[in-house]
Amino acid sequence: MKTTPTTSSAAALAAALLLSAPAFATEGGGGIYPNGAENFLAGAMPPPGWYTLAYGTHYRATELRDKNGKDIAAALGGFRAEVDAIVPRLIWVTPHQVLGGQLAFHAIVPLVEADVRIGPVRQRERGIGDLNLAVALGYHASPSFHHVFALEVNAPTGSYDSKRIANLGRNYWNIEPVMALTYTQPAGINADLKLMLDYNFRNRDTGYRSGRELHADYALGWAFGKGWVAGVGGYFYRQVTDDRVAGATLAGNKGQAYNIGPSIKYQSKDGWFLTAKLERQYSVRNRPDGSAFWVKTVLPF
Repeated sequence: MKTTPTTSSAAALAAALLLSAPAFATEGGGGIYPNGAENFLAGAMPPPGWYTLAYGTHYRATELRDKNGKDIAAALGGFRAEVDAIVPRLIWVTPHQVLGGQLAFHAIVPLVEADVRIGPVRQRERGIGDLNLAVALGYHASPSFHHVFALEVNAPTGSYDSKRIANLGRNYWNIEPVMALTYTQPAGINADLKLMLDYNFRNRDTGYRSGRELHADYALGWAFGKGWVAGVGGYFYRQVTDDRVAGATLAGNKGQAYNIGPSIKYQSKDGWFLTAKLERQYSVRNRPDGSAFWVKTVLPF
């Protein structure tokens, strides 16, 4: 870890600002799910077998928006957050069916580097983030329309210290029901929607319980043939219940953000595909405001 300045008192002060600043809905202004991670083919479960996916992202924010959308970074002495991650995802689509859907499981272990500066304090952390496990059922209504229902559990495995401003984990458990829809065809409209609701448990180190979060990743594009699709992608995010600390409600600090940017996909005849997109946040409230670049690829075993 790199910390500037090196005094623990300065870092503790910055951490206190991070947790108490009105521009941070949910604890520290973030969430367990990396909004915008999904792209085309989010709801299309492949045939039975083992699959490896890999996500890569770079996120940068230099603004903090309060409940009115005003940037308050200058009032804190400046702000910058940069997050780089490589996120391997292992999927097992079983040969079994449950309730008419194909049964599948996945595990995600993110590798994260976070670099955060608030005022004079800068911290950088690198390591494993929070573990994600899921059980899912996949359906194929037609050759073009597919959908998935899943239940994901996020475990607090990432490095965390309440006195740090840069943490790799959230330090609380999370349950996230998911519904993902995909409409895909070799030529014409392609569309995807992944809808999620986060139920967050209490951070035992701080007594903080982040509110429930409703969010959706989306992609909309046009297939030109030969495996190519181009369009737009992003996410919608809205916090739907208030945060609580030691049983007391923190009213008026719910977060929101919308995100959009260009997106592209290439799918080969051999079954692998690659997506990439650049996203910019808009209408941000009570959260950091920035932009992200995402890539995703899948390779069958």
